[in-house]
Amino acid sequence: MTHVMVKGSNIPLDASGIRAVLRWSPAPGAPDVDASVLLLGAGGRVRSDADFVFYNAPRHPSGVARHLPKQRVPEGLTDTVEVDLAALDPEVARVVVAASCDGGPFRQVPGLVLALYDAAGPQHAAPLVTFDVVPDTGHETALICGELYRKGAGWKFRALGQGYATGLVGLATEYGIAVDDGEPDPAAPPQGATAAAGPTAALPAPGPTGGYPAPAGPTVAAPEPSGAYGYPLAAPYPSHVPAQPAYGYPQPVAPAVPPPPAQQPVVHQQPQPAYPAYGYPQPVAAPPAAPAAPPAPDGHFTLPPQGPQFQNA
Repeated sequence: MTHVMVKGSNIPLDASGIRAVLRWSPAPGAPDVDASVLLLGAGGRVRSDADFVFYNAPRHPSGVARHLPKQRVPEGLTDTVEVDLAALDPEVARVVVAASCDGGPFRQVPGLVLALYDAAGPQHAAPLVTFDVVPDTGHETALICGELYRKGAGWKFRALGQGYATGLVGLATEYGIAVDDGEPDPAAPPQGATAAAGPTAALPAPGPTGGYPAPAGPTVAAPEPSGAYGYPLAAPYPSHVPAQPAYGYPQPVAPAVPPPPAQQPVVHQQPQPAYPAYGYPQPVAAPPAAPAAPPAPDGHFTLPPQGPQFQNA
C-alpha cells in the first residue's frame, strides 16, 4: 500500500534499503533535475565529503549509497539514488534526500514527485511512499525533499520540501561539504601563465608622460623618408643629416649649425626705414627750407650764409 505524504508528515519504513526516485514532467525551457543523498552524523553534518553522493560522486566508498543514471518513463523523466539502511554505519543518524536543478528555479519544473521504493522488493512493485514536492517560493534551485532518520531500531521518513536559492553548492555547504564550484581563484595566476624565473622585479617609476621608460638596449633610429628618384628630401632643420639616396650615392652633408645659445644679450637697435620691393632705398625727404633773408637796404639780394656755423655770426 502506498502512503501519500504531505509536507511535514512522517511515517515508519519497513524496509532494509530504499530506492528514492525523483520524477518530473519535461517541458520546453524546463530545467534539468538531479537527485542526491547526504549521510549525516549525530551533529547534523557529514563526516567527510565522501558522505555526499550525487552525479559527480555517484558511489559512496563503502557502497552503502549510490546514484543511478536518469531514465525516461511514461510519466516523464526520473533520477534515482539508493541507500542500504541496514548496512549504514551506526554513526549515520540521518539520510537527506535532495534535489537540485540546472537552468532555472524549481517553479519551472512541473510535476515534481518523490517516490520511495523498497530496494529489495520486486522491480515493478508499488512505491511505499509518494510525496508531491512543492517549493515554498519557487525561486529555489535546491530542495530537501525529505529525510530518513533513526527511530529506535528502525527508520522513519519525514516529507519536507524545504529549499535553497543557492543551488547544490549552498545545499552541500549547509551540511559541511567543501564544494569546488569551478570558480577561478582571484589570487591565482591565469591558466597558461608562466612565472618568471628568479625574484620578481619591481616596475620602473613612470616617466614624465605617465608611461614607463623603454627597456635598456641599443637605440635604433627610425628610417628616413627619401625623395623621388633617389634624391633626399630637404633637411627640416640645419643640423639634420639627410638619409642616403635610393641608388647608393652619398650626398654632400650640410655642415651642422650649432643652435643659438640659451641666453643672448638684448641689443636695442634704432628702427630702420622700410625699403621698397626689389631692394632699392627710397629717397629721403629734404628738411623744410629756411625762410629767405630780407633784401638788403641797398636793394641788392644777399645770399644767406651756408651752413649752421655761419648763423648768428
